[in-house]
Amino acid sequence: MRVYLLIMLFSCGISFSQNTISGSVTDSNKESIPGANINVVGSSSGTSTDFDGSFKLSTTEKLPFSIKISAVGFEAQSIRVTSLNQKIDVVLKDEETKLDEIVVSASRTPERVIESPVTIERMGIQEIKNTTAPTFYDGLENLKEVNFNTSSISFKSINTRGFATVANTRFMQLVDGMDNSSPALNFVLGNLIGISDLDVANVELLPGASSALYGANAFNGILFMNSKSPFTNEGISVYYKYGQTTQNAAGTNDYNDFGIRAAKAFTKHFALKANFTYMEATEWIAADNRSMTSGGIGHATNQNYDGLNLYGDEVTTFIPNVGQVSRTGYREQDLTDNKVKNVKADFSAHIKPFADETEIILQYKIGLGSTIYQGANRYALKDFMMQQGKIEVKGKNFFARFYATDEDAGNSYDMRFAAWNINRAAKGDTEWFTNYATAYQLSGAVMGTNANESALIARNYADYNQLPAVLVPLPQFATAPTGQPRFEPGSAQFNQALAAVTANPDLTQGAKFIDQSKLYHSDVNYNFKDIIEFAEIQVGGSWRKYIMDSQGTIFTDYDGPIDYKEYGAYGQLTKKFMDDRLKFTGSVRYDKSQNFDGNISPRVSFVYSGGESKRHNFRLSYQTGFRNPTTQDQYIGLDLGPFALIGSAPENLDRFQEVVNVSAAGQTIAGQPATINMSGQNAYGNAYTVASVQAFAASANPADLQVANIGLVKPEQVQAFEVGYRSVVQNDLSIDLNGYYNIYNDFMNTSRVISPYYGKVGTDATNPAVQQTYQALAFGDRRVYQVYTNTTAKVSSLGFGVGLSKKVYKDFELGANYNYAQFDFDQSEDPSFIAGFNTPKHRIKASLGNSKLTKNLGFNVNVRWNTEYLWQSSFGDGMIPENTVLDAQVNYAFPKLKSVLKVGATNLFGDDYLQVIGAGAIGQMLFASWTINP
Repeated sequence: MRVYLLIMLFSCGISFSQNTISGSVTDSNKESIPGANINVVGSSSGTSTDFDGSFKLSTTEKLPFSIKISAVGFEAQSIRVTSLNQKIDVVLKDEETKLDEIVVSASRTPERVIESPVTIERMGIQEIKNTTAPTFYDGLENLKEVNFNTSSISFKSINTRGFATVANTRFMQLVDGMDNSSPALNFVLGNLIGISDLDVANVELLPGASSALYGANAFNGILFMNSKSPFTNEGISVYYKYGQTTQNAAGTNDYNDFGIRAAKAFTKHFALKANFTYMEATEWIAADNRSMTSGGIGHATNQNYDGLNLYGDEVTTFIPNVGQVSRTGYREQDLTDNKVKNVKADFSAHIKPFADETEIILQYKIGLGSTIYQGANRYALKDFMMQQGKIEVKGKNFFARFYATDEDAGNSYDMRFAAWNINRAAKGDTEWFTNYATAYQLSGAVMGTNANESALIARNYADYNQLPAVLVPLPQFATAPTGQPRFEPGSAQFNQALAAVTANPDLTQGAKFIDQSKLYHSDVNYNFKDIIEFAEIQVGGSWRKYIMDSQGTIFTDYDGPIDYKEYGAYGQLTKKFMDDRLKFTGSVRYDKSQNFDGNISPRVSFVYSGGESKRHNFRLSYQTGFRNPTTQDQYIGLDLGPFALIGSAPENLDRFQEVVNVSAAGQTIAGQPATINMSGQNAYGNAYTVASVQAFAASANPADLQVANIGLVKPEQVQAFEVGYRSVVQNDLSIDLNGYYNIYNDFMNTSRVISPYYGKVGTDATNPAVQQTYQALAFGDRRVYQVYTNTTAKVSSLGFGVGLSKKVYKDFELGANYNYAQFDFDQSEDPSFIAGFNTPKHRIKASLGNSKLTKNLGFNVNVRWNTEYLWQSSFGDGMIPENTVLDAQVNYAFPKLKSVLKVGATNLFGDDYLQVIGAGAIGQMLFASWTINP
């Protein structure tokens, strides 16, 4: 920050001769146009109109000079300025420009949407203003091809073209060119460190593979969020939103959101910008009590009950003459305060040292908050922090940037481990199950109770040390349990235990996880269009370094941080033929990760502009994409209790070590020691498939066992074919059609395997070492591992979309889009493969709005519908029901106050609905916002 102040003081000390002009911009109905851009032609000087359509522009350009006035939905005009007292009142004509808007992301060069070689969706200033959602990021759900996976009221993951959970590692999100992904998790945490509603200039979405230009992990889509420049968008803007959320599990709660933006161009060479936002709300409480084991809901009818959003009841054991029994769990809402917070701030200095478009940007961003993340378990992210710092130099035809991302998990913890260890703080597992077995068997023998009655008595004794009077005199109960009664939620004992376990990173006693991972990234690009006339040629490259630092709580970094590097380079050629009707774009990229062989990603596309005015645009493209295994795929080493996650980097197999206890039968009958050391080598090289072990348990036939042949994980690849058509008919009907077909190779997958504590897995039943594994499995001396590998199954997906938009009456605009998506694979090629497509086959979205219902009044309505679909993830599987969601907003402008009042509602008239199995059902929100100088 000291550097920024020094630059500011230095720049303010320089004097420039300024010319100032003023004027206004209105439409053909004489209504003001706020946010219109006024730029000096041939210069970087510019400004935008205020809320009442007026503007004031200062420039060092000498008279005469020309200015260009433009606004979304209107034809641009240029005016010659010859005098400082010249009256500049501009009237812009309406124009249907939806497909004429300029985008950059599709080809890394400015081009009209209608000429983009691939499918692209865009949200501009007007769409952001009209969104029916409480924030622009929530409003992305109304874009074609977007499906949200909502883990929390503040954590929404974007899913485009399938194969995504909350942790969508196949999707990238760039904010002002910086990757927003968590260095440790390798996926985006929603808008935690994104852009304020006041500062967002536009959003561009590429829903397909983009690795040819953007490298690894731009696999199933990439989102670009671009902020406003302080040179053209000066001033102070403020908003405040108040709302109420309503959900069956959480009730009705307050929602507060505040933001402020300040930007000032001190000279045409130097500008500063700062943003701050604060949001707080109550979580969509996850309260799904379905049982993950066979049997009824609740321990009253199912002594092995494992509720989806109850934790602690995953701890289970088989008791002879009793059956499989689980401990009593705690509800998720008892293990967290259910409060969501998010603080975002960013500061940037912008320097234009020359008269051309060269700009130097120094930027710092920070996001802090508390939310819920769902992976293999449910995690309470408390006081989580991520920060980014960037230095960038860019010009008309080039950019070079370097940035660093640093995160800190703060006081975050695993809620499942929290429940396990709160239970154990009261009474250890061995004593609890012993108490249960004793009370169960004696209640039946002495009192003649049935199984359910015996189970109730046994659980009451194991949980609370309480017995029916008739059992108290028995000698088996002469010695009172050493463990304490179960800690009831809300009690002082419970609160103390929760505080203790969530502060302890030792997962045998606590639940806290540590993460101080980092990421360093640089990329460069140069466009030779002003040097080479034959075609537009670009070249570029990138470099990245990951540093994992979890102190052994997530990764196998027990002895210090683990790091690895990636780099890549690309080139692209664009050429127009046939009187500029046919545009060819070809690009190729090479990427290399330290732990894997290099990948080459080509892309070839053709766009043909037909018709007299070239308004019928047909496109065809072929491209490949790839994604490298994530940091977790390679280096995780996490004991989750019932199973452990083991990354498959070769050195990680030896880095992961654990000591397991051998059963009494294993010691006395099999002659094994009391403890055995296990490593990642056991998971990948000495294990059976889960399904075959289950079959062996039922049949006792060794022939049912199948050796798990698990290969080490390698990069996943996709071949993507896409066709599309865009047009504007009769100047007001926008049409956008697209279809795609994807073929995946080496599809990354996780598998569960079972490794015996001793013996060597195999199919030779006469081999003594193989026979030892039969004993280990029979005695329960086995370990379940989740491993990271690639499926041998052929996986493909296809889909198509239709988007239509038309002004149906005056300024009433009706829009609708439909998307179809499906995937295909042969389960017999890999019986253990879990696709996790997690995408509805049919989706329909529609909108109706009018931003000029009256002079200052506007409204918008959105509706979304989807068919039911299967959700698959490591936390839980199930069907997501069909649902219809209606959102609406009304806004009124107060020009004299330079303010806008918006009142809106999400899920209007609807019931709570699900997007993620295991996450909270999404309820309803009513909100009102007041924005000054939007």
